[in-house]
Amino acid sequence: MSDNENTAPSAGSKVLVIDDSNTIRRSAEIFLKQGGFTVMLAEDGFDALAKLGDFKPDLVFCDILMPRLDGYQTCAIIKRNPEFAHVPVIMLSSKDGLFDKARGRMVGSQDYLTKPFTKDQLLQAVRQHGA
Repeated sequence: MSDNENTAPSAGSKVLVIDDSNTIRRSAEIFLKQGGFTVMLAEDGFDALAKLGDFKPDLVFCDILMPRLDGYQTCAIIKRNPEFAHVPVIMLSSKDGLFDKARGRMVGSQDYLTKPFTKDQLLQAVRQHGA
């Protein structure tokens, strides 16, 4: 890979945050906007899937425990869509369990971030796995 093919996200990269907690969504939005990213928020998997096509995110943060469509199902649907299969998905959970991490990888997630997260942890995850 040459230097001009760097996959690190740049300011203006688009990040989709899916979480049923308004507090988590707003915190992530503030941190990411301070980092120079464009942010779209979704309160559950269905909301996220409806916004995915128009927003075309470079990176997705997805909560695991959500009503109707959980994070594993949401991630699997995103990864099955050829248009978004390449988009990194980072799972968000209040549990820091090996089972959750393994299950997340099985559905195609790139990483796992434990809530509550700090601004530095969130931005580091974006830098590591960004578009």
